[in-house]
Amino acid sequence: MELFYLEGPHLVERLKHDGHEIFLDLKLHDIPNTVKSAMIGLARMGVDMVNVHAAGGRAMMEAALEGLEIGSSSSRRPRLIAVTQLTSTSEAEMQSDQLIQASLMDSVLHYSGLANEAGLDGVVCSALEAGKIRDITRPEFLRVTPGIRLESDAKDDQKRVVTPHQAREIGSTAIVVGRSITKANDPYQAYETILKEWNK
Repeated sequence: MELFYLEGPHLVERLKHDGHEIFLDLKLHDIPNTVKSAMIGLARMGVDMVNVHAAGGRAMMEAALEGLEIGSSSSRRPRLIAVTQLTSTSEAEMQSDQLIQASLMDSVLHYSGLANEAGLDGVVCSALEAGKIRDITRPEFLRVTPGIRLESDAKDDQKRVVTPHQAREIGSTAIVVGRSITKANDPYQAYETILKEWNK
């Protein structure tokens, strides 16, 4: 999100030209028609995966999917995943700030089930929830997990954190890694370390 807002669509074009796959992590959350229109444009940019906030509801998620299908009429539709609860959110914060009185796990599972019913390709969740999401959704349903840190890294503002290897073991299908790479003295070496741990 930060990089896209700074550099804009031309960066996506350049990265696609260089052969990279792109997860454009913009977390859309608006009325269904607005999200649908935005997704038409994102699909035409040729990104490979995008996301919305599941809290926008089933109608919004279905509209997002429809927009991607319209925008990618002559090419492969980008995968669409929904953010359940941010990995920086604790159960106490969710209950006080969002007035959701369910447990954090129940909230995440509810949003995941809703995304599954809406036809989305998966969700963004903590790795701590990935296994239970796997159990209530279809086998190919993606479980993309941020909040990934190496043992030696600071947790910063993340609350629900695991290592790359733990994420794989618990049931993540993909991981999102930010500061463990971007704040490292040698980002490329940090990337290689994370990749090795994810694959071991």
